[in-house]
Amino acid sequence: MPSLRRTRDRLFYGWVILAALLVINTVAQGLSNSFGVFFKSLEGEFDLTRMATSGIFSTHMALGCVVSIIGGWALDRYGPRTIVFLMGLFAGLSLLLTSQVNSSWQLFITYSLLLSIGTGSIYVVTMATILRWFDKKQGLVLGIAGSGAGLGTLAIAPLATHLISNSGWRTAYLLMGLAALLIVIPLSRLLSKGPSEIEAHPDGVKPGSGKRELEKAGREGSARLAGFSLPQASKTRNFWLLGSVWLLYSFCFLLILTHIVRHAIDMGIPAMEAAVILSLIGGSNIAGRLLMGRVSDSLGRKATAITCALLAAGAMTSLIWAQELWMLYLVGIVCGFSFGGLDPSVTALIGDSFGLRNIGVIMGTLNIAWGIGAATGPAIGGLIFDVTGSYATAFSIGTTAMLAVALLIALSKREIKEGF
Repeated sequence: MPSLRRTRDRLFYGWVILAALLVINTVAQGLSNSFGVFFKSLEGEFDLTRMATSGIFSTHMALGCVVSIIGGWALDRYGPRTIVFLMGLFAGLSLLLTSQVNSSWQLFITYSLLLSIGTGSIYVVTMATILRWFDKKQGLVLGIAGSGAGLGTLAIAPLATHLISNSGWRTAYLLMGLAALLIVIPLSRLLSKGPSEIEAHPDGVKPGSGKRELEKAGREGSARLAGFSLPQASKTRNFWLLGSVWLLYSFCFLLILTHIVRHAIDMGIPAMEAAVILSLIGGSNIAGRLLMGRVSDSLGRKATAITCALLAAGAMTSLIWAQELWMLYLVGIVCGFSFGGLDPSVTALIGDSFGLRNIGVIMGTLNIAWGIGAATGPAIGGLIFDVTGSYATAFSIGTTAMLAVALLIALSKREIKEGF
């Protein structure tokens, strides 16, 4: 790829990769995480219960965890360019078709299935690719890349709400599908698997650097590219501890994203004002990823992650008694910040534990746990409301789950990389 090598000579191409993945992640995560603002429209259009409506999104998340394994394997083998191109194609097709459905069962195909193919691997592709390009200040860079989840929620949730209010939910999905095609597919052409593909070193070490610096970069690069195979990783304690962290983390986060707007509307808050909560979650999620990602480089991954988990537990508890709009806004800010700050620290722990040789398939497999939590969180929240008429029990379960996350992270330890 001569053009990439010419760019490499002027600018470390990792920054181009980071920028492209940030935008792609913003679009993909925003499309997925905006389901909460469509909740009331779909519930009313097809005369569904809360659990049935939640089930559309839960199925999407469950299928996404299967897709992430395939995506992680394909990433290790083929690199991100082809994978992201196909993801953009399926994401756009999904929403275009969803805008035309006339029965609720069709949503399980057009939305749950096709959007899972389009977005299910986005986290694995983004983080595994960034881990290969950067080593220094890894927490900060992962935080920047992952902030697409917050940016997507911040930008797309209010946009979707505006489109729904003025043109209906079908037009909103139609326009969002076109955006996926026009943004993700072109940007996919900028991606590259890793520095070695263009004869570069991680972190932008120049070919003209001193001999000692080049030798150090070479040694560090070889060590980083070593690592466990998936069978080896699955036999370690950290694999199961971190998988459990992902499950409980996603259970709580998706419970909040799916139901907090509906919870606010139930309290008598207008839909537009309630949708602002998602925007606040998105904005503070970005701040949490950037700030706590940087803190994790200095303070350490575990201490940072435990702090964020305890903050999230406090926010979940506050939802039980929050009665005013400003309280819900404050809870949204704390939730977004703490969940955002937890992510880069745990992702860096995965890279530290298992190396980068098979990081795509390892993260894809761990993403099964994420998918299980993401699928069950919204569904259980909906079921509890249908049975009790309140979300209080669901939020209490979320508090307990985040306390368990703090404990599991405390029990984890960095694996010793020997015998690779």
